[in-house]
Amino acid sequence: MPRLVGLMAVDARQTAQAWGLSLNAPDRPDFHLTVVDYVVRQYPQPGAEVPRDSMVYVWFDLGDGEGGGGVREPRIPKPPRSGLQRELDEPGNAFEVISSP
Repeated sequence: MPRLVGLMAVDARQTAQAWGLSLNAPDRPDFHLTVVDYVVRQYPQPGAEVPRDSMVYVWFDLGDGEGGGGVREPRIPKPPRSGLQRELDEPGNAFEVISSP
């Protein structure tokens, strides 16, 4: 099974066809017209052994709750957390024995 994740739709179709596989895109009824969108998921996973003429499912959009906003461009720096933050001790030996004078 080839890796289709990260390929444009047109390249994913050509790669699948070269391997003798059929593609289906549940999130795109107009899949045959899709050209420049990138594949973000596939099933079965890359490297899985499947017989020729198998159906491979690809998705171009992440599902609800999967955070589609950072697929290619993660937000850096991360937004600040709200609420109180605990201050951490300086790094060192947590079990250091301190002798009193």
